[in-house]
Amino acid sequence: MQKSIDPHMKHKGVVGALDGFLRKVQTCVDLTKYDLCAALSASTKARDYRFGLQIHAKIVQNGHVDNLVLNSALVDFYAKCDVIEKARRIFDGMQWHDQVSWTSIISCYSQRGFGVEALLLFKKMLESDIRPNCLTYVGVIAACAELKDLHVHGTLVHAHAFKLGFMINGFVVSALVGCYSKYGKVDKAVLVFNAATTEDNIVYNSMISGYCQNTYYDDALTLFVKMREEGLNCSHCTLSTILNACGRLSVLQLGRQLHCLVMKLGSVTNVFVISSLIDMYSKSGSVDEASCVFNETMEKNSVIWTSMISGYAYSGRAMEALHIFDQMVDDGFLPDHICFTAAFTACNHSGFLDRAVGYFEKMRNDFGLVPTLDQYACLIDLYARKGQLTKATQLMQKMPYDPNSVILSSILTCCKIHCSVETGREIANQLFELQPSNAAAYLTMAHIYAGAGLHDEVANIRKLMKRKVTTKSAAWSWIEVDGKIEVFLVGDVSHHMSDHIYVFLEHLNIDIRDSRPFLENCEYDDVVGCC
Repeated sequence: MQKSIDPHMKHKGVVGALDGFLRKVQTCVDLTKYDLCAALSASTKARDYRFGLQIHAKIVQNGHVDNLVLNSALVDFYAKCDVIEKARRIFDGMQWHDQVSWTSIISCYSQRGFGVEALLLFKKMLESDIRPNCLTYVGVIAACAELKDLHVHGTLVHAHAFKLGFMINGFVVSALVGCYSKYGKVDKAVLVFNAATTEDNIVYNSMISGYCQNTYYDDALTLFVKMREEGLNCSHCTLSTILNACGRLSVLQLGRQLHCLVMKLGSVTNVFVISSLIDMYSKSGSVDEASCVFNETMEKNSVIWTSMISGYAYSGRAMEALHIFDQMVDDGFLPDHICFTAAFTACNHSGFLDRAVGYFEKMRNDFGLVPTLDQYACLIDLYARKGQLTKATQLMQKMPYDPNSVILSSILTCCKIHCSVETGREIANQLFELQPSNAAAYLTMAHIYAGAGLHDEVANIRKLMKRKVTTKSAAWSWIEVDGKIEVFLVGDVSHHMSDHIYVFLEHLNIDIRDSRPFLENCEYDDVVGCC
């Protein structure tokens, strides 16, 4: 029998329970089924697999193999220790099953991505006249979220939970909101949220996450404000999510207010909140404030390091990004794919080809990482921009992925810059096959032909473009002014100050023409494109 308890266990109650069990074993005191059940429960909470195995042996040794409570506890133990085969073997060997054993085995399959098996077990549970509890529904709803036909299984489970009165339970409501949100059914998630009779932070957290997951960032911020007005506590997860929403919208002032709230709530030690703060400041155009947060964080982990590297990289400050990356490695942290992608992005923005090649080799040889498609894309783009089109195409052909439109477009654009007709034609044909209605590809190839004086080819490519390209959607953008977000659509006149906007734009147009004589004969849209 294991002679000591791990002193680093988080739960003092767990340590006490296991210590008491050990003393009884060592003094040869007879163990009752209650002792075994308490010790097994403690092992489950601590996820102490070795200790749990020994308790299982004691259960067999003491002749309790047919005890319903102990068997249910064993199923729960093996399920939570991620040993699904043993959990199922014990479950199948039980003469009777109770609510705990059914819920444990269903949750076990659900959490490991076996959604169909979890639903089949749920069906058998209902056929056995065992009433589900809230945790059963959480497991089953999670299983539905793994399946493609959500509208069938998810709706049926939703209806069943409603019928048995579980829509007053925050965990069930939260699971349903998360399930619908995962598949973009935000309208259904909102209906579930609004119909909920319970208002707690779990439900709010789920709805806020659902909004952000589907890019409804404004709605997420509005709901967060309502949550605070209701006096509900926000978790680290909520703060992290809402900070990410601020970063996406680039609402710096609101982000600063949330930073104050983070400090007030004492969440400045949570790595995910700190990481989100760094990310928010970086995406809101204030990477120096992100750097302050990073420098003030005493205990950094790889997530925080990566956030700062990404912040510098995506802000165009490549030297700082690569300095932080090298410092991270020197301090003994292992960079992951996200971290390397940020480093490649920094190299790409500043044209550091040699350093990018060095990082590419280092990630494969020193860290055993297989480069992702995005990482190949960064290096291919660097080669192409440096005029090394042969190396770019060779790397594209060697990579274990099919080239996507980003890679092909990147090489094609560089073929235009470096006047490479043959490589351009080869890449363009691949791009036309992948995206037949990509107008930019046809125009780029036309420019390549025009630069080479191949006017017949220019005419042919324009004819092909007219046949293949459909009208593309109007572009739009937004800007934050004095804490308010203004949205602009190309050609739109719905804005209440559209007249003033277009007058100002015309003045700007005139100023550009005066300052750039070569634009004198250009169309209005061409001039605007220079802004």
